Amino acid sequence: MQSFKTIAIAGGTGTLGYYVSEAFLSDGSYKVKILRKKPETVNEKANLLVSKGAEIVYVDYNQKDDLVNALKGTDVLVSILSGFDTYNIQSKMLTVAKEVDVKRFIPTEFGGEYKLGDHICTDTKAKFREDLKKSGLEYTFIYNGAFQEFLGWAGFDVKKKEATFFVDENKIISTTSLSDIAKYTVESLKVPEARNGAIRVAGAALTLKEYLQKFEEATGSKWKVIEDKEVRYRYLNKIDPVPSDADDFKVMALNHTSFEKLDNDKFSFTPRPVTETINELISQAQ
Repeated sequence: MQSFKTIAIAGGTGTLGYYVSEAFLSDGSYKVKILRKKPETVNEKANLLVSKGAEIVYVDYNQKDDLVNALKGTDVLVSILSGFDTYNIQSKMLTVAKEVDVKRFIPTEFGGEYKLGDHICTDTKAKFREDLKKSGLEYTFIYNGAFQEFLGWAGFDVKKKEATFFVDENKIISTTSLSDIAKYTVESLKVPEARNGAIRVAGAALTLKEYLQKFEEATGSKWKVIEDKEVRYRYLNKIDPVPSDADDFKVMALNHTSFEKLDNDKFSFTPRPVTETINELISQAQ
């Protein structure tokens, strides 16, 4: 296997990015560069990462010279960017990464496994995935299902003690905590199957009904259940109440967060129990 020493993380101070940056620093085996978008701004997370040994590099992703200077000497580029311009930015990073001999590119997947045509919001991921496969650069795609810290987004409202099921209650939903996604990302560099491959992991793979049971046990109360399984139908056919783009994406995403086979056994650690995250969500809501 290749030896990696220097890691560049684009989006390394974001919601997931901070955890990934911290995990690489905690490992102690790597020099870590955090790419942040110009202009320079005061950022508490960036300052914390610097105090732990990271280097912050400010870049204009549209300026090739900036990207060359930022990525020169990098062994692994990890992208945790988000937004509608992500495809263009990752494409520019890929071009430069090849020029400066980056060894591996881990693009911004970190969710469900989507194919081209599943949804307009994920088509850019699928398109870039194909571009990367054809580039000749080593790659790893990491799929981890939904973020456990965002179970509220999936329909679990702790304050109201209310669960909205947008898909069948027996649908299996894979979820992983942010800290564990970060650990999987770091360890993927030492997993032979991750080279030019996909890694599918999960901290929990439960049905919506089973997640609800855990919320009810943790709160000590029965929750109200609302079913709204026609979101996509109403959205596509413009039937009132017409769901938002975000709600339509949510339903699609929930239908793509279960994996036929997990690669957890290729890693050295056991992911944290989902009940720990649920208890944290309950504490935060109080």
